[in-house]
Amino acid sequence: MNGSIMIYLFGWILSFEAVFMLIPAVTALFFQESEGWWFVFTMVICLAVGLPLILRKPTNKVFYIREGCVTVGLSWIVLSAMGSLPFILSGCIPHPIDALFETVSGFTTTGASILSDVEALPKCMLMWRSFTHWIGGMGVLVFLLTLLPLTSGHTMNLMKAESPGPSVGKLVPKVQATAKILYFIYFVLTCVQIVLLLIGGMPLFDTLTTAFGTAGTGGFGIKNDSMAGYSVYLQNVITVFMILFGVNFNFYFFILKKKLHQAAEMEEVRWYLLIILAAILLITWNIRPIFGSILTAFQQAAFQVGSIITTTGFATTDFNLWPQASRTILVMLMFVGACAGSTGGGMKVSRLVILAKTVSKEVHLYLHPNAVKKVKMDKKAVGHDVVRSTNIFFVLYFLLFAFSVLVIAFDDFDLVTNFTAVAATLNNIGPGLELVGPTSNFGMFSPLSKCVLIFDMLAGRLEIFPLFILFFPDTWKKF
Repeated sequence: MNGSIMIYLFGWILSFEAVFMLIPAVTALFFQESEGWWFVFTMVICLAVGLPLILRKPTNKVFYIREGCVTVGLSWIVLSAMGSLPFILSGCIPHPIDALFETVSGFTTTGASILSDVEALPKCMLMWRSFTHWIGGMGVLVFLLTLLPLTSGHTMNLMKAESPGPSVGKLVPKVQATAKILYFIYFVLTCVQIVLLLIGGMPLFDTLTTAFGTAGTGGFGIKNDSMAGYSVYLQNVITVFMILFGVNFNFYFFILKKKLHQAAEMEEVRWYLLIILAAILLITWNIRPIFGSILTAFQQAAFQVGSIITTTGFATTDFNLWPQASRTILVMLMFVGACAGSTGGGMKVSRLVILAKTVSKEVHLYLHPNAVKKVKMDKKAVGHDVVRSTNIFFVLYFLLFAFSVLVIAFDDFDLVTNFTAVAATLNNIGPGLELVGPTSNFGMFSPLSKCVLIFDMLAGRLEIFPLFILFFPDTWKKF
């Protein structure tokens, strides 16, 4: 294992985290909040540890999938641990596990919170919570690839380990150029949303935190009622952009390059939009008696469907009070998730499409044993390695899900609370149902349960494998 390149990257991650903390520090300066000094203190620690690691430049910059997974897994743990320090040191979230829960929830774009009154936090802390969504949305290692001169062709292993979805490919020949394209699209979409929110009269601070949360499909709000207090126009803008950030970014790349035919052939995007439309129509019909107006019901259904399937987690109403059919649809959408190659979480639409086609293929072969049938996506054959990794992902996913539900069951909460709490964290959504509904929080869980849910958030964001590989002894041989 090439340990020198991993240590080098850890140095850069800590250094960039110090730079990221300038934003909440400047926010504290603007609002004259003394808590901002704790960000400065944490920045000094990050730089004191990170800069010496950067100075030790590795002679061998080549690393393979093992190095990629280990680097990504440990990087997110280090990033979250250091990111929690301002919460702990300032006393805003004094308990280390609670602070780590909140920070991991931010970086993994989950949006689950242990706080009962977010409005009591200083503005700089609110800014940091929301900005962690934007950092984690596209991935910190992907961000590093846009800036660092890592010329090895094996750098694709970093992107594969961190980017969500069953497979990741290059948009252009060079990995660094691919990373820059992804971040360009990410940045432009964020800026467009900021402009539209400002046009709607949203205050600048609210606009920035909301845009960061939407872009990263995170869902940390700065109001106790999440998005319920904003106008219908602002809610509609957020709805549209939640759905846009849940689209595979390859789709936008093809549009930018005027490759409209390739964009139109993206089967995953078509299924993603079709699922959203079907869910909105079904829920609208089911909740229309609650709101009295079919248009209001449609608007509320569209917001919540967009929020849940993209795993953003914002809320405009307490959907925990909706009829059983609507709540069931929302829980199903928690597992579906957004597109691969987006900032959304969940299982990913592409995996479910591949799974459905694999089942169809097996049934066909059962009826016609001598037939030759391939699984295809976008009119291209899906490789056996992708089908295999997809199947293994589902096995690991449900094993981890079952284990997590079992462990937190010892807290003696009801099954719906436990089930949706794990679903909300493993799928990086945020709110669940019952005691972890949109008007509640995760603060009542025991420290052990919170640690399990923290692991679930990290596993869900990193697609399980980069985190699981840390526990295999073979991973650390020849370190």
